[in-house]
Amino acid sequence: MPRHIIHFTGPINSSTCGNLIGTCAKALQQGAELLQLNIATMGGECSYGFTLYNFLRGLPVPLHTHNLGTVESMGNILFLAGEHRTACAHSKFLFHPFHWTLHGSVDHSRMAEYAMSLDYDLRLYAQIVAERTEGSTEVLDVPRYLMAYPRILGPREALESGMIHAIDELPIEADACQWSVHA
Repeated sequence: MPRHIIHFTGPINSSTCGNLIGTCAKALQQGAELLQLNIATMGGECSYGFTLYNFLRGLPVPLHTHNLGTVESMGNILFLAGEHRTACAHSKFLFHPFHWTLHGSVDHSRMAEYAMSLDYDLRLYAQIVAERTEGSTEVLDVPRYLMAYPRILGPREALESGMIHAIDELPIEADACQWSVHA
């Protein structure tokens, strides 16, 4: 089964979102029957994280996600798109509160919209984590992590919480078909 490895090493934003979608399309056109997405990201924008999650869940081939070292913030949502999920022995997952950067002035209406959007994103994030980790030994308290109490999971904790299915270094064969998406 032809496996294509895509290394995603950068923020989740408009540029990397478009590049990952394009790279997946190219890999599929070249006959990929399995995509392995190796991830190292400090996260990024909620809208693009949810977009990539939905895109990846709709791929016509199996998706394996792998934590290369650090998966943070919206990176967790990207990571959870994988049907099979692994992490290196020396890796981490970080859950922390959302933050936005506001530019210019805002009126009451716009501020209310931002608050509604933050609340919606928090619920959607928690729902995805709960769905993808269902049946795990430890249930993650995602709303708590996203509102005030950040949490880091090492590989063992990630295994117990259902974030990953195995701890694995996933050595790459010399002739593996590899792609790269980065900032």
